[in-house]
Amino acid sequence: MTKPLTGILPVAPTPFHADGRVDEEGMRRVLDCLIDQGVDAICILANYSEQFVLSDAERETLMRISLEHVAGRVPVIVTISHFYTGIVVERARAAKEMGAAMVMMMPPYHGAALKGDDAGIFEQFAAVNEVGIDVMVQDAPLSGVTLPVPLLAKMAKELEYVSYFKIECPFAADKLAALIEAGGDSILGPWDGEEAVTLLADLDAGATATMTSGLQCEHIRPIVTDYLAGDKDAALKQWGKCLPLINHENRQCGLRATKTVYMEGGVIGSDYVRHPLKPMSQRTKDRLLSLSRELDLIALKWGK
Repeated sequence: MTKPLTGILPVAPTPFHADGRVDEEGMRRVLDCLIDQGVDAICILANYSEQFVLSDAERETLMRISLEHVAGRVPVIVTISHFYTGIVVERARAAKEMGAAMVMMMPPYHGAALKGDDAGIFEQFAAVNEVGIDVMVQDAPLSGVTLPVPLLAKMAKELEYVSYFKIECPFAADKLAALIEAGGDSILGPWDGEEAVTLLADLDAGATATMTSGLQCEHIRPIVTDYLAGDKDAALKQWGKCLPLINHENRQCGLRATKTVYMEGGVIGSDYVRHPLKPMSQRTKDRLLSLSRELDLIALKWGK
């Protein structure tokens, strides 16, 4: 990429029909809705895309549909995480060949106990670096892997394409600040994540972008842009406006929130999540939709 990505870079949900099949046309509508929210990039096949319930064939289809349909309107980031380095490299090559701007990957892990050590983690990222596509490191609690700041800084300094870091671990702001200090100019993208629940603190620490869900991008983006433009008061005011819905999504709904709001707004036909995930309770859904209506979300009226 010629210019570092900043702003809001949401994860696209993967829509399913009510019988569990991938909704290919729904995927195209999801992408259009995100672009209409004014996003700066879109990430696909991530954890919030339910990557862990997709077959390899479904992944390939969704990646092809997404990259063809977006057609360069915004950069597309493709998630490629896997324990086996060979598969990660194959996924990175496929993403690059189809026109992805960047790939996102967590460190190698499988379950609670099988994890790469620091050397293995570095070697896996080094292998993907050889593909020649920008790489974003996802430092998320889901992997159960601790990524020390010295290791992340070493990757940034020694691997040409590993320059973006989404920090979602506890005390993310402190880690972002330490990483920026240790990595210097090699850190092109210090990013916030986890539905923007720590966004303001992360911006204070030096974050330049946030990877949220696709729920309220048009409202969260101004927090980032105002802050980066020096208007911290406006950013704080907007943060206060968005926070109730951010909190409800992060603590009560998880990945189901965006799908439910998108179904309500006619973007997709079903908010189905694949087993063993379960639908949210009606109580949680009612509060989600109430908070969403208060913000007059684009997604709530996009398909109507």
